Amino acid sequence: MLRKVFALLFISLFINSLSIFAAHEESSQDSSEAEAFSPGTFIFDHILDAHEWHIAEIGEIPISLPLPIIVYSRKQEKLMFFMSSKFHHGKEAYNGLFLCKEGDNKGKIVEVDAEGNVDETAPMPLDFSITKNVLAMFFSIFLLLAIFLTVARKYRKSPLEAPKGMQSWVEPLIVFVRDDIAKPAIGNIKYNKFMPFLLTAFFFIFFNNLLGLIPILPGGANVTGNIAITLVLALFTFVITTLNGNMSYWKHIVNAPGVPWWIKIPIPLMPVVEVVGMFTKPFVLMVRLFANISAGHIIALGFFSLIFIFGQMNIWAGYGISVISVAFAIFMTALELLVAFIQAYVFTLLSAIYFGMATEEHHHKEHEPIH
Repeated sequence: MLRKVFALLFISLFINSLSIFAAHEESSQDSSEAEAFSPGTFIFDHILDAHEWHIAEIGEIPISLPLPIIVYSRKQEKLMFFMSSKFHHGKEAYNGLFLCKEGDNKGKIVEVDAEGNVDETAPMPLDFSITKNVLAMFFSIFLLLAIFLTVARKYRKSPLEAPKGMQSWVEPLIVFVRDDIAKPAIGNIKYNKFMPFLLTAFFFIFFNNLLGLIPILPGGANVTGNIAITLVLALFTFVITTLNGNMSYWKHIVNAPGVPWWIKIPIPLMPVVEVVGMFTKPFVLMVRLFANISAGHIIALGFFSLIFIFGQMNIWAGYGISVISVAFAIFMTALELLVAFIQAYVFTLLSAIYFGMATEEHHHKEHEPIH
């Protein structure tokens, strides 16, 4: 069964890459001055957030799903709501606004003057739009609610019945988070208080990692590879850790036992180090998840870029390298399936460790200075 899945994935990616390459080559031949293929632009256009969901491109005709634009224009002093299709893929302005497709403001909505040029003096509008990542996040939340509400309903109806269907998929992961992450890191007494957040973080990251590997709607969005998303997740961990820190936790930060007095007085080196550590821990959580997920997408897209790079030299070289590129892309996809689970596990584990450190009771009898 697994071999059939990978064979189907290989064939679909191979055909998709050939069709993309053929369309790119056809559009290049149609224009007398075809622009050179830019791997950086190609890769970052796929992994960055956008105000429309790009699906495909036939020749020079882009096919995309328009998304809601919600902006407050500080220049015009009014709230606007319309669909991104009004911008015509960044080619036209609408209601004094323009979606930049290049330059320093690429991907941002800016104000324009009466002639249709970008108004550099006007303040940037406040953007509350439903972007690609936001829509993908809403879908993953809906999927999580649908799965877990259904599973919870079955448990309430027959709590003693053996799990089946979706229960048999979800229960091992819940037990894994409880027995292998929460209890060892936090303790058998206090772990239950933090289980809702740990389960939410684990499944939210895991599901979005998996959805990001699906190349078609509603997958393909780089949610957990967006540093704004990982920042919010890390902030949740930081706030929960800080609010639940007990007296012993704060004592170890302000006046760590067993530390020589000359490290505390006259310059409080250890308290400064501990306070800095409070902020570096969530920072590490944020960067680790963002970097690992983004790197996987960049490498996979880099292999696809080789098709166009070689294709510009010779069309048959492009078709030839496509076999190798797709093979490596399949390998990276399989590797990213493992990374999707590992990154969800690591984020949840580190969060649980921080919670355990904040709630642990320390009993110090006698402390000898560290020499």
